Amino acid sequence: MAVDINSAASFLATHGRLLDRRRFEFLFGRGDSGAVLAAVDGYRNADGGYGWGLEPDLRAPESQPGGALHALEVFAEVGPTPRAVEVCDWLGGVSLPDGGVPFAVPVADTAGCAPFWVGADPRVSSLQSTAFVAGVAHRVAARDPLVAAHPWLAAATRYCLAAIAALESAPFAIEFGFAVGFLDAVHETHDEAPALLDKLGSYIPADGVVPVTGGSEGEAMRPLDFAPLPDRPARRLFAPDVIDADLERLAAGQQDDGGWTVDFASFSPAAALEWRGYATVGAVSVLRANGVV
Repeated sequence: MAVDINSAASFLATHGRLLDRRRFEFLFGRGDSGAVLAAVDGYRNADGGYGWGLEPDLRAPESQPGGALHALEVFAEVGPTPRAVEVCDWLGGVSLPDGGVPFAVPVADTAGCAPFWVGADPRVSSLQSTAFVAGVAHRVAARDPLVAAHPWLAAATRYCLAAIAALESAPFAIEFGFAVGFLDAVHETHDEAPALLDKLGSYIPADGVVPVTGGSEGEAMRPLDFAPLPDRPARRLFAPDVIDADLERLAAGQQDDGGWTVDFASFSPAAALEWRGYATVGAVSVLRANGVV
């Protein structure tokens, strides 16, 4: 599996957001956490949430659960920061009485925004959005006791566990991936998680590929989307040869310009490039964690 890290760096220098360039440098020990945090701060609002296209297909300035996801991903990478508690406070403010987070909150200016974000009902809790913010928040909480003790996280966790327990069939593929990631994150801290992870694992086909219904041609959740890290509980849902094949696929996905692509549609030219930068950092990170680079 040949991966050209220098070419990936050149792709990011040419096309990547400052945030993803800083994340890439930090991944290889060539940058500091402060520079990464300063870059993500540019997407922060005074309410403690994140917008402004931090989720590339949601260009609106308002704070959104999708923006909170990407901010929390950064905090999980770089370590404790007071911003993590602040975004948990914001999430608590938009959560519904059952502890769930809506898929999105209302968007005033829909320019450049994907219709699934714009059309979301803010009065209904979403397992997908709640699982994606709560799952990554638990990764942050492993190094941040203030996040671990946050009341929003406790309520969101209860919601996710109950919603997953109520599933009677495989959920929508992207929701499925985030639900598995959430259970992986709480596997050691919540007694219900191992059995629920086994339940979801029973819905994964042997090849580990779950097509995204209604998505682009060939769009799917793949084994490394569900279980990117070795030595984590979600990894046991996949046979070793399935993971090996998916690592080969991911490594082979590097393009001639040094970057990676995504298999889903983007809703603006800016988003298309930004997703490629995000995907490039993600691909290198996963390959590095698995000993490929």
